[in-house]
Amino acid sequence: MTSALAVLAALVIDAKLGEPRRFHPLVGFGRVAQALERRIYRDSIARGALAVLLLLLPFTLLVMLTRRLPWGVALDVLLLYLAIGWNSLGHHARQVRDALAARDLPRARQRVGLMVSRDTAALKHEGVATATVESVLENGNDAIFGAIFWFVVAGAPGVVLYRLANTLDAMWGYRDKTYRNFGWAAARLDDVLNFVPSRLTALSYAIAGHFSRALRCWRLQGAAWKSPNAGPVMAAGAGSMGVLIGGPAVYQGVTRMRSPLGEGPAPGAEDIDRALGLVRRTILIWLLGLFTGGWLVRTLAGS
Repeated sequence: MTSALAVLAALVIDAKLGEPRRFHPLVGFGRVAQALERRIYRDSIARGALAVLLLLLPFTLLVMLTRRLPWGVALDVLLLYLAIGWNSLGHHARQVRDALAARDLPRARQRVGLMVSRDTAALKHEGVATATVESVLENGNDAIFGAIFWFVVAGAPGVVLYRLANTLDAMWGYRDKTYRNFGWAAARLDDVLNFVPSRLTALSYAIAGHFSRALRCWRLQGAAWKSPNAGPVMAAGAGSMGVLIGGPAVYQGVTRMRSPLGEGPAPGAEDIDRALGLVRRTILIWLLGLFTGGWLVRTLAGS
């Protein structure tokens, strides 16, 4: 029950305050990671694994040492709040939606470029909406549900380890000539940490929308996606909504053919709100599950 209350408190704080406008710890961590990369970079798996270890171990151990402090619960809530990006995800997505609704395509391209790693300069209305829906669905897991899962499983150390590993994957987990080997450890660790929460997110997306279609898309399409965890999440989310995402996208000037995910028409501006609504309903499902589970544990422990 304590974990459920901490999750609820962190979500409420994030909904009210959003991310810190200055001195966000993840931004500072990213700068530390960049500085270490400049010092030890070599495109080898061993160097990349060493960098991951040097960056994750000290911060995780430091948080573990705070567990016995009298204000440890408050620190837990603070760290989970800093790891969650619900407010930020909605803010960025709604800015794209508003630009599309105003038929301001250049602004919509610029705004969606803050959410995705693909080239956005040539995207049409449909491409911008598709990229935004994809980002909302995928980051629902990465920035919300994955963090909650590891907080419940391993407390503040778990959520710190998860979010920092996720940050390193975003920085180094590219399969290009620079990070093909150096980023291997960061990418594989992120895959391992996201394996269970991504599938719980996919199941929750199905429950929060069109259940049978979501499960069918997950089963038939999820494994074909380039990411073993994003595939199930995005396939189930798109199936739940009844939209078709995926398809070709341009990265660093090169067009990549991506598998289609979901069923139905391509997303429009109105589907950005629908994707955010799906995430919001999924949050309620997770909270209901956490409080119900906490109540059952207390009831069984008292009997």
